[in-house]
Amino acid sequence: MLHTPSMTTGRDGDVVDPRRARLHLLGTAGGPTPKLTRSAPAQAIEVGGRLYVIDAGNGVANQIRRAGLDLDAITFIGITHHHSDHNADLGTLMHLAWCDNLASPVDVRGPKPIADMIDAFFRFAETDITTRMVDEGRPSLRELVRLKELSEPGLVFEDDLVRITAARVNHPPMDAWAYRIDTDDRSFVISGDTAPSDELIELAKGADVLVHEAIHLPSIEATIARSNGSRLRQHLINSHTSVDDLGRIATAAEVGTLVVSHLVPADADLDEDDWIGPARRAFAGEVHLAHDFRVL
Repeated sequence: MLHTPSMTTGRDGDVVDPRRARLHLLGTAGGPTPKLTRSAPAQAIEVGGRLYVIDAGNGVANQIRRAGLDLDAITFIGITHHHSDHNADLGTLMHLAWCDNLASPVDVRGPKPIADMIDAFFRFAETDITTRMVDEGRPSLRELVRLKELSEPGLVFEDDLVRITAARVNHPPMDAWAYRIDTDDRSFVISGDTAPSDELIELAKGADVLVHEAIHLPSIEATIARSNGSRLRQHLINSHTSVDDLGRIATAAEVGTLVVSHLVPADADLDEDDWIGPARRAFAGEVHLAHDFRVL
């Protein structure tokens, strides 16, 4: 449903104009396992009473509600790639929004095999969905989902409030994408998972806010100790971006604000300066460390 914009009170007590685009950081950890201090990756752009969600890690529906947002306001879901921390709750998010009175179409974008994955989810949830359609008079959820698989960079979605473009980024061996959301007053880029990427820098040129993943390389030993150490270490180095590179990337992209998120390792005992200090020393704009439920 289309929510009519009206002046509201934010979580901090300030009066919020919903016509102004706002970025909600719903989950700021990286990696597939549950974390003590942060939730799995997810972001939402709120504008004009609608939500445009990028990534759907485990627990994202609950995070949306805890952020004071409406599940039935979801208009778009973009998946950056198919590591489970980014897509585990894609089907569940759509399903729970539908249970929460979603009645308008949701556009879904992501790389292959997202169409097969959504079909598999509908088979999994068929009993519940068909029962609720009969018992509660709900519309067909499958007919509300408008899906397109990503294959070429460029425009992937547009309505009267936002223009969303995507670019392929460098996260081997995955087919991985970053998204840019342009609104009337602000622009946001979500990197997804990527090593330093010229395509990301081009996508983010002049954006107001860049949310970029980060890895703190000296602190990954505890993470790799739980898995195949040498192979995981090499993947993390080859497929992610060190905190030492973030300032250069933000400067090259000429963004206004850098948000350091998707932290690996998320539960490491690190100070804020360990995560964002290198970027602050190399980038003249604002730098923020992401936290769940932070709003920018």
